[in-house]
Amino acid sequence: MNDESDRKRVARLFDIRRIIGGLFLIYGAILTVVGLLDGAEAVRKAEGIRINLWTGVGMIIVGAVFLVWERLRPVDAPDPSAAQDMEDIDNTKKEAENETGERSAP
Repeated sequence: MNDESDRKRVARLFDIRRIIGGLFLIYGAILTVVGLLDGAEAVRKAEGIRINLWTGVGMIIVGAVFLVWERLRPVDAPDPSAAQDMEDIDNTKKEAENETGERSAP
């Protein structure tokens, strides 16, 4: 693989939408199973609503939305040359400050 595809793969791997979506899916699956196994006492305490089941289903839907969003709108990997350009600008600014002895606004 080339360097460009590696950067894109790493950027997608650490996309926060993937992490949040995955966590919602995991916790949603756990709550759904718990909701299916709730006894009559738990349902009575929730006034007849299987709250764990419906919360789990909702979390699975939210997790799926995050993962679909991440697939449809992937993150572009930052361009290393753009980062180098920003460093050059910062260095030029620092050199100018040192020469004049005064600090410019950020």
